[in-house]
Amino acid sequence: MKDVNLLLCNGVNISKSLELFGNMETYDEMLEDFLNEIDEKLEQIKAFKEKADMGNYAILVHSLKSDAKYFGFDKLAELAYQHELESKANHIYFVYDHYDELMDEAKHMVRVAKEYAGREVPVELERESVKSNDVIIVIDDSDIIRNFVQKIFSNRFETIIANDGAEAIGKIELNQNKNIVAILLDLNMPNVNGFAVLDYLKGKELFNKIPVFIITGVGDDEIVAQARQYPIKDVLYKPFSERDVKEAIEKATQLS
Repeated sequence: MKDVNLLLCNGVNISKSLELFGNMETYDEMLEDFLNEIDEKLEQIKAFKEKADMGNYAILVHSLKSDAKYFGFDKLAELAYQHELESKANHIYFVYDHYDELMDEAKHMVRVAKEYAGREVPVELERESVKSNDVIIVIDDSDIIRNFVQKIFSNRFETIIANDGAEAIGKIELNQNKNIVAILLDLNMPNVNGFAVLDYLKGKELFNKIPVFIITGVGDDEIVAQARQYPIKDVLYKPFSERDVKEAIEKATQLS
């Protein structure tokens, strides 16, 4: 027999849901339909996020918001609504920065709903931190960019971050005993800019060992042309997507 207290103890707003569904029998029937579809919906949301397809992402998080409201998952509805607004405004980095929060809440409510419905709830193994000699160095004065790349590769590479060129050169020197898979380098930074890093890499003859990708804004054609005088691998224009970064790093690792 289903125990509604399980829902109540997990913050589910049953009274609000019953304004729509009328009784628990209808609620339970509709919840079964929700559970039959939600895993695929969450996978689609993830896929559109990785492609930076904010149009379709907004459509699906809107649907998730509506589902959550119907079933009294108030916190999930609020988070999904924030993602809907930000993705419609094409604020890609907000979506990436807060995606885990949205998914954690969605998966929590799905686990609660499955337990309530008497479905088997799979045990999720906690992901272990990757302990690898392979590192990526991200050099950018933007917290958003650094955190974005760090999250993408958190389960594959150690990600080392630097705020400017001087710090970057120090980090490169400290980690030369490791396999530096790639360097993602911004050119416009305060204090010591990205060209100082390029000069350092050239002077140390490190371009043959380390793939270097420039990250910069659209419209910086002059400085990109200057950067291409060095043997860099490619340029990633902001705002780049998760897929863009993964494809670049995958290409670099295959060629190395």
